[in-house]
Amino acid sequence: MRHAAPICVSIGIAGALIVAVPQGWAQREVALLEPAEAQAELERATRESQQAEARAARLASEASEAEEEAEKTAREAASVAAQIQASEANIAIARARYSLAQSASAALSARLAERQQPLVRLTGALQTTARRPLALSALQPGSLKDVVYVRAVLESAVPEIRQRTAALRSELEQRRNLERRAERALANLRASEEQLQVRRAELAKLETRQRLASREARGVAAREAERALALAEEARDLDGLIDKIDEAATLRRELAALSGPILRPANISAGPVSASDRSAMATPSPSPSSTRLSGFQLPVQGRTVTGFGELRESGMRSTSLELAPARGAQVVAPATGRIAFAGPYRGFGRIVIIEHEGGWTSLVTGLDRIEAEVGDALIAGAPLGVAGSDAPLVTIELRRNGEPVNPLNFLG
Repeated sequence: MRHAAPICVSIGIAGALIVAVPQGWAQREVALLEPAEAQAELERATRESQQAEARAARLASEASEAEEEAEKTAREAASVAAQIQASEANIAIARARYSLAQSASAALSARLAERQQPLVRLTGALQTTARRPLALSALQPGSLKDVVYVRAVLESAVPEIRQRTAALRSELEQRRNLERRAERALANLRASEEQLQVRRAELAKLETRQRLASREARGVAAREAERALALAEEARDLDGLIDKIDEAATLRRELAALSGPILRPANISAGPVSASDRSAMATPSPSPSSTRLSGFQLPVQGRTVTGFGELRESGMRSTSLELAPARGAQVVAPATGRIAFAGPYRGFGRIVIIEHEGGWTSLVTGLDRIEAEVGDALIAGAPLGVAGSDAPLVTIELRRNGEPVNPLNFLG
């Protein structure tokens, strides 16, 4: 979207409009949005920034209260990831505000250019006449009385011109305000970008500390990763992979619900253990599937490209949400759970499948880099990875007992 160069107009001594084209006041290239798009982006980013900052504060508070080091580090990492998302949203806010200021400035410049042309011609002629020496005017045809009369008319006309150009002076002040607003937006953009780099470096340190702390558990994770890859090879498509992972999760829950070994009675002569005693010693079964997924959030911030249930070009209804985040945006776990699959998969790029309690499963696709591994237990908001750097698209699909549901209905 191209904008006309801003026009600066001022009122001369005799009422003439002096026109000048100032140097560009934006020293860096920022992609401009159309006004309606910029306003929608501003509202979305402002809402997401507030939500991310609230999550970051809550997770930081939970981290300070955590007693175990592993839990403390996990919540610190999730807090920093939320701060990164807040910085990303602040960058979007600054860009939207800059676009709005530029659009308003372009519209005002065009209006000023249109209105100032006749005034320039009129006041220029009046100014030239007013500055002509009286002796030279006397040499022109006509009486000296007429010349004096013309000068008197000019003297009364100049204040009237100044009064009529008051609206223009007001618009010029508005133009200067727009310029200052754009400069503030650029300054906020630079500050948010610097803050984003600092927080990403902080998150990298926390992730390194987490990996070192969990190194002893890598053997178990490697075996789980091998099983996940085997399931991926068996599955015909992504739906088949999710189904196989759901079956494996169901099997684990059923095994966990089985009673433990029957203990040998202290008094053998007392006879076999009764059914009621065996029931008392059995491991309690997990709670039934919940209709609510606690603490669910979208994995990335961005504009919704495809909604749940929307008709695709293929003629099929969408079973997920497709989001367009910023390049390299932070992607986080949508809810507390355990990673069942993490890695590239058949044309979908890098994907992550997370098992949640109560028969819930979430699928996140479109990651450029994955920062978690199969078997990792994650809290809601824990860093999963980052989005791509070239027109990224991240999808989130949420299932309950194998059936896709609209993720927007379960946002915390």
